Amino acid sequence: MPLDSAMLAFLAAPFAASLILTGIHAYLGVHVVERGVIFVDLGLAQIAALGATIALLMPASGGDPHSMFVYWISLLFTFIGAFLFATLRSRRARIPQEAIIGICYAVASAAAILAMSKATSEAEHLKEMLVGNILAVSWAEVGKTAILYGAIGAFHFVFRHKFLAISMNPKQAEAGGLSIKLWDFLFYASFGFVVTSSVSIAGVLLVFCYLIVPSVGAMLYAESIGRRLAIGWSMGTLVSGLGVYLSLMIDLPTGATIVCTFGVVLALMAAVRPLIQPVAAAVQHDAVS
Repeated sequence: MPLDSAMLAFLAAPFAASLILTGIHAYLGVHVVERGVIFVDLGLAQIAALGATIALLMPASGGDPHSMFVYWISLLFTFIGAFLFATLRSRRARIPQEAIIGICYAVASAAAILAMSKATSEAEHLKEMLVGNILAVSWAEVGKTAILYGAIGAFHFVFRHKFLAISMNPKQAEAGGLSIKLWDFLFYASFGFVVTSSVSIAGVLLVFCYLIVPSVGAMLYAESIGRRLAIGWSMGTLVSGLGVYLSLMIDLPTGATIVCTFGVVLALMAAVRPLIQPVAAAVQHDAVS
């Protein structure tokens, strides 16, 4: 099926939304992977989804999953999760932070299922919570998300040295007088704003992929933060366009299609890496010589 102007216009907003998700999540993914808390996004995303589910059952929501009441309740739940994760981080703790995050994810998932069992059309809500419906995103949502993520990106840019310090070398940062718990909370709180908005657009699984897969793919080929971001953003852009296109051409759910496309592209990147490494090493050796 060829792409005509009407189809391109239809895909423009979802593709723009996916690019915005790529931009902020590929950056945050660098921090998450360096911290070794891979499932923090799933944990916070599921907590946000639990808040949205509970809010949806309240009369004040009017049954509208995109109402501001649902958003603020979801954000409140996310802040609680952010406070919990930041408070429990300690190199002297007997229980690993990742274990706490996993427990929170499991409990929030079970609680959301229990809450949805009391609602109508719970199966549809569960599907949207997991994989979202990015094709249905409007230009108004794209604009609001871009402004929010731009503000969070600016916040992280201003304090980038502190955030990178606690992610890359927390012991040295603490020895230098940096308050780990304070900056951890600010990191997770800003992360919570992103997750709450992203889950309402793309669902839990897709948000997780945007956060982790570009960063992992970039780590296969680069050591420096700048190169990782460049590779992660390029990968996210390619996968977003390809996933949206394939979902429309084959008539498949968009979120799940992008998730699977991320998996395939990451597998290809891992398979190609052993072939590229010797060539890159030879070029570097020649340059030095």
